[in-house]
Amino acid sequence: LLQRGSLVARVGLIVLGLCCCLSLFYLLACKPASHGHQHTQLWPGGATSKEGYMALLQEREDSHRHYINSLTKQIAQLKEALQERTQQLQESLDKAKANGILPLGLESLGKMLHRVLQEFFRSQLNQAEVNSGVKLPSEYAVIPFDTFTLRRVYQLETGLTKHPEERPVRKDRRDELIGTVETALHVLNGPLQHVDNTRRKHTFSPSDFIEGLTRTERNRGSVYELMFKGDGPQDFTQLVLFRPFGPVLKVKSDRVDTRSMLINIIVPLSKRVDAFKQFISNFREVCIQQDGRVHLTVVYFGRDQIDKVKGTLDQTTRETRFRGFTLIQLNEEFSRGRGLEVGAKAWRRSQNVLLFFCDVDIHFTADFLTSCRLNAEPGKKVYYPVLFSEYNPSIIYSNQTVLPPVQQQLVIRKDTGFWRDFGFGMTCQYRSDFINIGGFDRNIRGWGLEDVHLYRKYLHSKLMVIRAPSRGLFHLWHEKSCADELPPDKYNMCMQTKAMSEASHGQLGELFFKAEIDAHMNSKRQLSRGS
Repeated sequence: LLQRGSLVARVGLIVLGLCCCLSLFYLLACKPASHGHQHTQLWPGGATSKEGYMALLQEREDSHRHYINSLTKQIAQLKEALQERTQQLQESLDKAKANGILPLGLESLGKMLHRVLQEFFRSQLNQAEVNSGVKLPSEYAVIPFDTFTLRRVYQLETGLTKHPEERPVRKDRRDELIGTVETALHVLNGPLQHVDNTRRKHTFSPSDFIEGLTRTERNRGSVYELMFKGDGPQDFTQLVLFRPFGPVLKVKSDRVDTRSMLINIIVPLSKRVDAFKQFISNFREVCIQQDGRVHLTVVYFGRDQIDKVKGTLDQTTRETRFRGFTLIQLNEEFSRGRGLEVGAKAWRRSQNVLLFFCDVDIHFTADFLTSCRLNAEPGKKVYYPVLFSEYNPSIIYSNQTVLPPVQQQLVIRKDTGFWRDFGFGMTCQYRSDFINIGGFDRNIRGWGLEDVHLYRKYLHSKLMVIRAPSRGLFHLWHEKSCADELPPDKYNMCMQTKAMSEASHGQLGELFFKAEIDAHMNSKRQLSRGS
């Protein structure tokens, strides 16, 4: 009895020690940073000078660095203490089990804790928006995805860098994404991995990784949707992983065959014949020569210049033998929503076609068409890509005598364009979902708002809305005019879009302060000549 009581007491003390260590670790982690000064000292020249700000930033950085180093050392010490006490506890349990005096219930403690953790992780997964959509009140509640490859991350919230695409500069972020791809490869190449009840035909490698989508729900965890090449050029494997603020859990793995996934590209149009010719040039290269599984529906408003549009389509058919065109003419005032709805309902085949709502000034790649097929699923998912909008080329390339070709302008940088995260016009959705959701608001005429209303309908439904920047979808710059007959709210939206599309903040600032900049440069030149 004395031996049994002594052992129980030792085990209790060790468990109590572990709890104390965990509590101390929690207090240290939650302790706010203390900088040791209640007032900030002003440097010579004043805190508002550049030198003052730099010195203040340096002091803050040094203070935070010292604090982080201190925490790191304390965490390392706590880890060593926890490992030591865990080892002591395990040795005591093993000894008690060998002597047959293990207290009742303590032997199954590890299994019980493991089961509790698994139940918690599973509950987090069930509550997250992974397998099905969640009804959202408005577009402001959407958590957008980040798009990433092995070398780049394309994200909307870029902090101080303001870069629309970048290599992950933070090591933890870089390790997270690389580790996720490695976990996915381990799952796909595992001995028990089957996709659609068929055994894989090859071993997956990092070169098979196409791109991934990821986002984090603050109270749930992180989800990763990874796309890999399959056995053929139109065969893909899609893997979904979930990290519920703990170990990564596999959600599902599906083989996706895109060979039969036809995309009906619907373009509403009124005049703008030159822009349409440029669009057809992109269509011929990407859709006809590279992809081949598309149909183009053009809904033309009015009679003026429709013969030129028809001539462009006929010429394309003669030169490429591609006949997947439909031209619909409406003698009505232009309405984008009306044109898209007419184009969607004009599809008469039995196939539930995938719709891509597009504009004539959009340039897309074959990779985007693949993303369109992989991120939309009838009855489950609709895809709202965030496109990259080009700035005015005459401002961007003002130092060049001749503007570069369009293909060379398609570069994702902060000085060439921006993510149009306020636009919802370009979208991939199946025709059945568009019909079931009720289509566009038929009362809207002219420019704007019809796409936002449709977007909100999907947010209020049970369908998942995949919102992520697309590295293969570009909005080509064109002169924008806001009609006087627009109501005030639409006119303001149109003017805001026009201002944002001209140039970056810094470039607009240089134009606005050009007189002051020129005067400064002239004074500097005169001083240099005088000296």
